[in-house]
Amino acid sequence: MELPSTKPYLLRAIWEWCCDNGFTPYIAVEVDERTRVPREFVRDGQIVLNLGPDATKKLLIGNDFIDFQARFGGVARDLSVPVARVSAIYARENGAGMAFEVDGAEDQADAEFIDAGEAVVEPEEPPPEPPRPEAGRPWLQRIK
Repeated sequence: MELPSTKPYLLRAIWEWCCDNGFTPYIAVEVDERTRVPREFVRDGQIVLNLGPDATKKLLIGNDFIDFQARFGGVARDLSVPVARVSAIYARENGAGMAFEVDGAEDQADAEFIDAGEAVVEPEEPPPEPPRPEAGRPWLQRIK
């Protein structure tokens, strides 16, 4: 018998730690077809969500899904995030938290590796050298 994942327990613990210490808990999510979030806010397949008590309603961090309501542009929406797709939970104020491996990322990486082997890769030119600073000692100027 396989043991259940520790990930949902760690998510709940860090969420509680953030709230108890006055921090705002955020989660980073790798979006897939099972993730119910506003797609207009997804960037590069990822979205960062505020899970603070002031930003959510009916928050339930279960073993399989994180379900809650949140407002986007003044419109209340129901969100559902698979726990397996959460890549990090952290406090916005100081960045303290924990990162996780996203389940299924290995399968996707293997598929990308196979596809990349068939593509022709052109060598990249080295980036241009940044300009040298003017000779002399640096200074700080105060402007009133």
